[in-house]
Amino acid sequence: MTRRNFSRKFKIEAVRLVTDRGVAVAQAARDLDLAESVLRRWMRELTSAPAAAFPGNGQMRADLAEIAALKKEVARLRAERDILKKAAALFAREAT
Repeated sequence: MTRRNFSRKFKIEAVRLVTDRGVAVAQAARDLDLAESVLRRWMRELTSAPAAAFPGNGQMRADLAEIAALKKEVARLRAERDILKKAAALFAREAT
């Protein structure tokens, strides 16, 4: 079975069905052929960060993108540190 993908617009409309129109979560989930947990997760995401909710198509949320960039920088800095350690050890051996 393949995983279904829903557009950002569909997710927002599904959440509005519950929040604006007052349809019960269980009923809305049945009507849209979704699991209740999925619809509830969409509701949480949209209420916690409306602008960043449902980025889709490989786009990361801003906080996750920042974490990825920081991890990349940490890896680069560790590599530089290791090179400097080896160079220092080499110069120390040559000085003696």
